[in-house]
Amino acid sequence: MDSWQAFLLGLIEGITEYLPVSSTGHLLVAQHFMGLNTGDPQAKAAADAFAICIQGGAILAVLGLYWPHVLRMLKGLLGRDAEGFQMGLNVVVGFLPAAAIGVLLDEKIEALLFGTWPVVAAWIVGGIAILLTAGWRKRRAGEGEGLSLVQMTWRMALIIGFLQCVAMWPGTSRSLMTIVGGLLVGLSVRAAVEYSFLLGVITLTAATAKKAVWKLEGLGETYDAWFGGARLMWDSYGATPLVVGLAAATVSAALAVKWLVTYLERHGLAVFGWYRIALGLLVAGLMMAGMLPN
Repeated sequence: MDSWQAFLLGLIEGITEYLPVSSTGHLLVAQHFMGLNTGDPQAKAAADAFAICIQGGAILAVLGLYWPHVLRMLKGLLGRDAEGFQMGLNVVVGFLPAAAIGVLLDEKIEALLFGTWPVVAAWIVGGIAILLTAGWRKRRAGEGEGLSLVQMTWRMALIIGFLQCVAMWPGTSRSLMTIVGGLLVGLSVRAAVEYSFLLGVITLTAATAKKAVWKLEGLGETYDAWFGGARLMWDSYGATPLVVGLAAATVSAALAVKWLVTYLERHGLAVFGWYRIALGLLVAGLMMAGMLPN
């Protein structure tokens, strides 16, 4: 992997991770056009591990921008901030469904749904879901702004957590499901987006750690050990692409996060719905023309 490829993948990861458009789908298509996600199992495994590990940049971006919330949650754990404790509890509760279901179904999901057609279907279905949610919110425009982050209950968090599990279908978007879920349970736009960011920190950290500690099967004795994913990525690409990808993901994610909150409060979700549908149709056309693999 060249540095420019790592930079571009980091840029795509950072921009799309917290937008409701699916970072996984964008990265899969970008990897194909760069010749990284080939039919060779070892090359594909290295590309997958890289795509997961540069999520660390997106994690750092949210930690940097939302450190006051993180600090309050830490104080809450020490019994010094009741509202911070509630926020922290809500983040943990929201993470639990994905943690449990991910352990049980991760391998089946990767085997059945990590392909271009499933991603295209998820883009289009998710786009329609966004447009329906946007229409629903428009009809309820006069009913108030919704609850703040500190007014959120653990039951709301649990509902959002189960909706987040739908995003295990590649192309769906974790941010889409958590933001829409937050709006459906009664949160304000800002609270839904901020909860999505905070929940993403723990979810992405778990996913990144899992892929780094991934035990690779079928690639020989060299990688048939714990930390196989990290070792394979390191042996395939070296340190420079990882550093470049992480840096690009961190900066671009920070800019995307700051922009998204303001944009959604002013304009709503609809543009992302139309974008997902258009992108899905475009990629479907490229596949039917033989320019992308099935």
